[in-house]
Amino acid sequence: MSDSHPYTRHESEAERLDRNFGEQLQELRIAQAGVQILFAFLLSLPFQQRFTTLTDLQRNIYVWTLMAAAVSVIVFTAPVALHRTLFRDGLKDFIVKYTDRLMSVGLFTLGIGIIGGVVLILDVLMSHTVAFGVGAVLLVLGIALWLGVPLSQKGRARQRRESHTSTP
Repeated sequence: MSDSHPYTRHESEAERLDRNFGEQLQELRIAQAGVQILFAFLLSLPFQQRFTTLTDLQRNIYVWTLMAAAVSVIVFTAPVALHRTLFRDGLKDFIVKYTDRLMSVGLFTLGIGIIGGVVLILDVLMSHTVAFGVGAVLLVLGIALWLGVPLSQKGRARQRRESHTSTP
């Protein structure tokens, strides 16, 4: 195993696509569980007695959070429908690329749903200041963990590859 490519796999294109799709499905299973719990919680809120006491701002937060969770559910289940529809049509490369895009959208809307849910609950229980302050902290944490760390590692990997290829 060479230092410049420590994780090189010896697999055909079809094997790589099958492995990638399998890994995507594992990631989707994890994300789907969280978004389904969030969505179920949000769907039950309007049937609670206290829901009628929400302010207009709180109702707006609720609606946007509910929509974000609904989009997440639809987007995270779309790869299943896509695979079912295109199964055995020789389009695994399209399925893998499209699923990757769907997962990015789903994670974005899931993040909105998580933060919106927390902001709504804290706004009801505490104050606008606390709710939006915590929401801002969660937003920064999400950006750091979901984007910052992966993108910094991607940049480091690219630099390592470039330094190995440019070395005689």
